[in-house]
Amino acid sequence: MRKNLLVSSLLVCVAMLMGSQTAFASDNWVGSWKLNTEKSTFASDDVTRAQTLKFESTPAGIKLTAEGTDPQGKAMQVGFTSNFDGKEVAWTGNPLADMASPRRIDDNTYENVWKMSGKQTMTAKVVVSNDSKTLTVTQTPTGADGEAANSVAVYDRQ
Repeated sequence: MRKNLLVSSLLVCVAMLMGSQTAFASDNWVGSWKLNTEKSTFASDDVTRAQTLKFESTPAGIKLTAEGTDPQGKAMQVGFTSNFDGKEVAWTGNPLADMASPRRIDDNTYENVWKMSGKQTMTAKVVVSNDSKTLTVTQTPTGADGEAANSVAVYDRQ
């Protein structure tokens, strides 16, 4: 009886460790990133610019905290926590979106659809380089007349 309990406990621990390593090790964007303005291109000066991104693994999912400036140059902090499964989550502090729908594509890539009051405002594709040193965010917003203007923000791992 004691031996069965010990073996069962060990199996449960091993299964939990394997599951947590799979969930966290495969998300290569987890970590801290700083905007490289020299490598980045913005469609206009009227865009929100995140100077730093921080992705953290939490029991509730991956938590993103971004700090930067809004189009008027005012300091801002935005964030959300998601399992990166495409389900909508609340996005706090973002002047362009109140909901985010991040969806993991592979170990290095995810896509995020931004919405404000139920209307899509932006699609962002986030890609980590193969050497895991660079994170590139390509944002495609939809303007008032329906036109799209891409911005590419390049971040260096800290």
